[in-house]
Amino acid sequence: MRLTPVRTRRDLADFLAFPDRLHGHDPRYIPTMHQQIRGWHGGEVPGVRLHLLRDAAGEVVARTTLHTDPDFDRKLGRPVQLFGLTEFVDDDTVTKTLFEEICMAGLQAGRASVFGPVSLLPNQSGGVITSGFDQRGFVDSGWNPAYYPDAYASNGFKARFPSETWICDHLQDDPRSVHEVFPFEGDLFGDLELHRGSRRHLAEQLPILRGMLNASFAQLGYYTEISAEQLARQTDGLAYLIDESLLLYLTKAGRPAAFVLCIPDISDFVRKTSGNLNAVNQLRLLVSRSRYRREAILVIKGTVPGEQGHGYQRLLSRELLKNLRAGGYDTLRSTYVERTNPASAAQYRAMGGRPLHGYAFYEKEI
Repeated sequence: MRLTPVRTRRDLADFLAFPDRLHGHDPRYIPTMHQQIRGWHGGEVPGVRLHLLRDAAGEVVARTTLHTDPDFDRKLGRPVQLFGLTEFVDDDTVTKTLFEEICMAGLQAGRASVFGPVSLLPNQSGGVITSGFDQRGFVDSGWNPAYYPDAYASNGFKARFPSETWICDHLQDDPRSVHEVFPFEGDLFGDLELHRGSRRHLAEQLPILRGMLNASFAQLGYYTEISAEQLARQTDGLAYLIDESLLLYLTKAGRPAAFVLCIPDISDFVRKTSGNLNAVNQLRLLVSRSRYRREAILVIKGTVPGEQGHGYQRLLSRELLKNLRAGGYDTLRSTYVERTNPASAAQYRAMGGRPLHGYAFYEKEI
C-alpha cells in the first residue's frame, strides 16, 4: 500500500465518498462540506494535497491531506508537516502504513514533526474525539470511532491541546432568569454598547470580528492569526444561515471589546446531504432553515486583552441565553475548549452544561 495523490475525478469521488462507506452513514458522523474539499483540490488554498491509501484490490482504506503553514511553524517554533481530513479503517497494517507515509512526507520536506488532523489549522477545524463516542458530532467539530485515538497512540503520536466540547441542553426548562444564571454588576450603559449580527451588513461586521478574534486568541498555543481571506472562506454562505440574534458583540467607547458567534445547528441537514451543499441543497436549506432553530452551535467567543477581567463575556452570555430562549432554542453545543482554559468553560457550567466529547490533536516527532 502506498499513499498516492488525488489526481483524477474518480480519485476525488473516492475521497469524498470514503467517510460514508467507512462509517456506514452513521448519524453521529458529520461530513466536511464537499465544496470546501473541492476548493482545496482545485488550488483554492495553495499547497494542500489530497491523498488516498488503497489496498491491493484498489479499494480505499484511508484518506488524508498534506500541507504546511509558515504561521503555524512560527507558533510552535519548528517546521511541522500538517495532515487533515484523516479517516481510516480499523486495521493495524493500514494505520501503520498511513502514518509511516505521512511521516515520510514530512521527512522529505525537512519537517521536524507531523501534526493533525487539522482542516486546515487547529483554530479552523479538525481534531480527534477521545471520549463521548456515543454522542453525535456537529458542524465545525468532529466525530470518530473509538479506535481512532488508540491508533494514534499505538503509532507513537502524543496528544496535544487536550480539550472538551460542551453541551447545554434543556435551556427552555431552566427556571432561573438569565440574570440569575449570569449576574453582571452594571449593565449596558454609557460607553458600553451591544450590537447584533446583520445579514445585510455582515461584510462590514466581519472585519470587526476578525480584529477581536485575532487579538483575543493570540496568546493560545495553537492559534495563528486568521487573515481576511481565510475568514471570508470560513464564513462563505454564513449570511443566509445566520440568526442575527446569536451574533453579538460589545463596543466600549466605540472600540470593539468582546464578541460571541453562534449559528443554528444544521448538522442533520449536512449529514443527510453527505456534506454536499451544492446550489440546489443550499436553496433547500434556505427555504427550510426555520426547522433548524431548536439547537445552536457556539463557534467562537473572545474578549480583547485590554478589556479582559471586566465580566463582558458574562454580559454577552446573558444576552445570548436570553436570545436563545426567545428564539426557541433548547440546546447549545460548543466547539472545543482547552482544559487549560477553565474560564471559557465557566459559561457552559453556569448554564447547567457538561462536557460532550474529549478532544485532542496529535503530534509525532520525526
